[in-house]
Amino acid sequence: MRKGFLTFAAVGLLATGSMAACGDDSSSNEAGGDTAKKPKIGVILPDSKSSARWETADRRFLKAAFDAAGVESDIQNAQNDKNAFQTIADQMITSGVTTLMIVNLDSGTGKAVLDKAKSQGVATIDYDRLTLGGSAQYYVSFDNEAVGKLQGEGLVKCLTEKGVKNPTVAYLNGSPTDNNATLFKNGYDSVLKPKFESKEYTKGPDQSVPDWDPAQAATIFEQMLTQTGGKIDGVLSANDGLGNAAVSVLKKNKLNGKVPVTGQDADVTGLQNILAGDQCMTVYKAVKKEADAAAELAIAVAKGERKETGQTVKDPESGRDVPSVLLEPKAIDKATVKDVVADGYVDKAKLCTGAYAALCTANGIS
Repeated sequence: MRKGFLTFAAVGLLATGSMAACGDDSSSNEAGGDTAKKPKIGVILPDSKSSARWETADRRFLKAAFDAAGVESDIQNAQNDKNAFQTIADQMITSGVTTLMIVNLDSGTGKAVLDKAKSQGVATIDYDRLTLGGSAQYYVSFDNEAVGKLQGEGLVKCLTEKGVKNPTVAYLNGSPTDNNATLFKNGYDSVLKPKFESKEYTKGPDQSVPDWDPAQAATIFEQMLTQTGGKIDGVLSANDGLGNAAVSVLKKNKLNGKVPVTGQDADVTGLQNILAGDQCMTVYKAVKKEADAAAELAIAVAKGERKETGQTVKDPESGRDVPSVLLEPKAIDKATVKDVVADGYVDKAKLCTGAYAALCTANGIS
């Protein structure tokens, strides 16, 4: 991955050029942008089960960005159905979208959709997940290896604070069809592998969770506990949904709060688990900044413009350097949950309900 400059506040930092995007030899119009057309942006979100963020954050922030720009948009959710994903894409292309932005369910389905859009002169953007072997003109996401590194460092910090000697660490990885899950694992492996190799830590069960499904994660983690005779001292969970699945199993075994669990996405449940002491940390990704950067790109390429992002990510399948905007993630623990609320990402009323009200007050959430 090559980084030209930091793009945490990416909106407004993208330079406009007159050439077609992404090194495509086609004209501006062929690269997705008939300048005579009024921009219309289609967005396909993946599901609402793997993470709450897609509906609670991405949808509202993307819509707000398009509305603020006075641009028509159509945002739909495929609900983890590959056939529905392709049908939605076909309908959007037929309806005349000038840019199609997707969060793929897997690279095969994503590639088919991107290639069809490109063949119809529709500009394309990979949002949050890179489609391996795909043809998207841009990729907008977070530095996903950095996300994993924060998770690994967070787990090490929590285990150190608990004074656990030679802890056994289990992995609940994300979906094997999601390239981001691979990048997250690269990140936390960079922190934890040296500890396994030095025998400071013991490598426990390591399993991917299909479709990021929390229900499957709970079953998998129960099996892990059984397999190890209850000897799991830390859980590297790739997101808050998987983390909450682990927490629910630990509660049944009266181990919650004793075994550090990581997460990602800073959703309400994850933050509540952190306040209660059942989850060690999460990773906050400022989705509004991601959505704003993607919306700016989507509108520009719909008009046939080229944007210089100053960054690229190499597609490991095709070898193509994809122009990218990569934002910085932030580690969140009990002391910094208030930062996520202050940023407007979660609603205090939803977070600080019932038994969590006193915990919010105690941790400076006002």
